[in-house]
Amino acid sequence: MELISPLIENYIAQFTSPEPIELAEVNKDTAAKHPLAHMISGHVQGQFLSMICAMLKPKYVLEIGTFTGYSALCMQRTLPIDGMIHTIEIRPEDADTAAENFSKLNANKQITLHVGNAKEIINQLPYQWDLVFIDADKTGYIDYYEMVVPLLAKEGIIIADNVLFHGQVLEEPLKGKNAKAVHAFNQHVQEDPRTEQVMLSIRDGLTIIKKK
Repeated sequence: MELISPLIENYIAQFTSPEPIELAEVNKDTAAKHPLAHMISGHVQGQFLSMICAMLKPKYVLEIGTFTGYSALCMQRTLPIDGMIHTIEIRPEDADTAAENFSKLNANKQITLHVGNAKEIINQLPYQWDLVFIDADKTGYIDYYEMVVPLLAKEGIIIADNVLFHGQVLEEPLKGKNAKAVHAFNQHVQEDPRTEQVMLSIRDGLTIIKKK
């Protein structure tokens, strides 16, 4: 389902700050080499993440789902000098690509890449998170959410990606495990008395969540 007119998306991109050259290269390389290149955050969403980091000034950022490293690099651009991103990727081949991209852009001092199952890794990290970006397997979203809500810093926020899941969340009946999982996550967040949230129609849908 086409959620937003391509003309509107092009207009938005035109009037968003230009994609930095080094990030454009990561974007272009992913598009050329990866069969699932559509999973990359991309220019507008990447700029949104950069702006959030610039405003929030997080010291500790957790990213669940690294892919080829584009979104982590977007956040790292505006991270404070003492800021650190811990990003988790379960697929070794994507982690290798991300590690190469982090190295090329000299981002290793602020980005730590973990390879493996996020559900096993998160509790090994001794931090309170100022910002959490969830962009991993959709069937795990509720579990990730429940793991990180208690670990949020006082003013910390969670950003969950793909909360519209290509518009499939609007289908009746819901079809496919991912659409069902995303809809269940959306309901779960809405019904959680600990948090409040706003859903945005940026790209494939983003929800910003914070503790009350």
